[in-house]
Amino acid sequence: MKRNNQRLGLRALRYAAVAFVVALAVAWPTQTATVGWPAFLGFPVLLLIILLGVAFDIVGVAATRAHETPFHARSATRRPGARKALRLVREADRVATVCSDMVGDIAGTVSGALTVGLAVRVVPARDAAVAAIVAVALVSALTIGLKSAAKGLAIRQADTVVWLVGRLLEAVERVLPLHILEAPPRRRRGGL
Repeated sequence: MKRNNQRLGLRALRYAAVAFVVALAVAWPTQTATVGWPAFLGFPVLLLIILLGVAFDIVGVAATRAHETPFHARSATRRPGARKALRLVREADRVATVCSDMVGDIAGTVSGALTVGLAVRVVPARDAAVAAIVAVALVSALTIGLKSAAKGLAIRQADTVVWLVGRLLEAVERVLPLHILEAPPRRRRGGL
């Protein structure tokens, strides 16, 4: 029991460290690039970040809700994406952590910061604080509304969503030298 708690603690620390690095890697260029842009170009970037967070939230929820059974049959007939989809379902806790928590929360944080930056640039200085608060509230409402609708879709169509993501991952691996969701090598018994 103690060993499992230590593993969970280490995994949580690893996820936190990765989230920190990813947040810096996303927030830094987003903020520095949009500072020099006209404000109207920042709004499509903001919308893209919100939609990215919603899309990853859909994947995280669908992975926890999907069933293995349909993917066994598809995998046996070598249908594209079936093996990746099966892996997504089997690793649902990790997929949900990365997609919903890590990417979703980073997208929310970055969109909030970008919203404040855009509001301050668009509105005169004397009204900037109020405009930033209202803008953040509007972006929060939009994000929560979209995620609420998306979660319903992810729950109702979990197997379909997971299969589409499996196909997408497989297609990406064909083009790029990545190995997403590869099974770790099995340990041999006997200490080797």
